[in-house]
Amino acid sequence: MIEATKDIPKEFWEDREWAWEHYEELMQQYPNRWVAIVDKRVVAVSDGPTDYIEEARRKTGRRHIPVVFIEDGYGVY
Repeated sequence: MIEATKDIPKEFWEDREWAWEHYEELMQQYPNRWVAIVDKRVVAVSDGPTDYIEEARRKTGRRHIPVVFIEDGYGVY
């Protein structure tokens, strides 16, 4: 395991996996937004990379919270 990730709890990885498994649903509800996931539910949402992670930490008491940017599927790269 990579040293930087060894202290991240398994719940973080489970929530991250849940976000990817439910990406299409999240895309319908939160297009082009950042979402923080805890206990397999959205706990904070933002239009930009702001302090929403602090909001999620205050709400949940967790230090490690997966955050996913939900694209609307129309990006041009």
